[in-house]
Formats: sequence, C-alpha cells, structure tokens
Amino acid sequence: MQQDLRSDNTQAPAGSPDNTGRPTTGLSRRQWFGIAGGGIVTLASVMAYRRFGRDASTAAAALTQVTLYSEKECPCCHKWASHMEANGFTVTTVIVEDVGVTKDALRVPAALHSCHTAEIGGYIVEGHVPANELRRFLSERSTERGIAVPGMPGGSPGMESDPKVPYEVLAFHANGTTRVFARV
Repeated sequence: MQQDLRSDNTQAPAGSPDNTGRPTTGLSRRQWFGIAGGGIVTLASVMAYRRFGRDASTAAAALTQVTLYSEKECPCCHKWASHMEANGFTVTTVIVEDVGVTKDALRVPAALHSCHTAEIGGYIVEGHVPANELRRFLSERSTERGIAVPGMPGGSPGMESDPKVPYEVLAFHANGTTRVFARV
C-alpha cells in the first residue's frame, strides 16, 4: 500500500497537498470502498427491517412460515398445506368458524376468493397457489398485496383428484387490481 509522504517522510494531513501537489482526503481507495460497502449493507438492512419489521435473518425465515386459515371440514385445504410442507414451507393451520370473515379482515378481493387464505412474510396467499409460484413471487419482493388462485381449479395443489384444467395465478394489489403472474 503506497502512502502519501512528504519529503521529510511524514504523512500529509487530510486535505493538504501530497507530494504530487494534489489535495488528499486522508482515506485510501480501500478505505473508501470499505465505507461504501458498509453503507450498502446498512441500507439493505434498513430496507429489510422496514419491509418485515424485524432483522434480515428473521425476514428470510418469515418467507417460509405460512399461516393457513381454513374451516375444519375442508380436506383440500389440508392437502394444500401438505403440498406446501413437502416443498419446504412450515405451515401453521388456524381453524376458523367462517373463513370469509378472515378474508374480509385481510382485504382479499371477493373476485379472488377460494376455500382458504394464508399469510406469509406480510403477503396474502389466496387459494391453491403452487409452492413454486409462491416461492417465485416471494423472491421478487413485490409491492403487491398477495397472490391468488381464484376458485378451486382441478389439478391445482390440494385439488389433484379432480381432472387437471389450465388456470391462472394472479398477483393482486390492496385496491383489487390484478395481473397474471403465471399460467399453469
């Protein structure tokens, strides 16, 4: 590492000209990069905290913790939970008297309703969303409210016993607007 030294072998104070006549900053290039890198890490941590309300490591764990709201007598909901667990998610099932009340409380647009609702990492998951599509949605860190498979399409996770039909996975905003996230 080369230092700016005066003719008397002392280091030039910050801001004073070095032996080339240029003013110095007092920091080496390596130190500047270290400070800039630290700033980037700090910014990323703040953004994760704002998004998830906790530190970044907890935020990553929150992206595998699913809370499923379901009525007791719904076998396809439990099959969907098994599908999620088989794909690396941890599912906590909350049995509710009327899942419609939960959907209303979470502001799930009526046009997107299915038999169950879930929450993961601050997002809403409505219906029989495949685990791979949910994982892709979560990786995008979308500003959308959630993701949904309206109705109960045959062949979707939890509905495997029904004949498979093509269906769409929709991403939705809090105001109810949607976009096609995937076609399955």
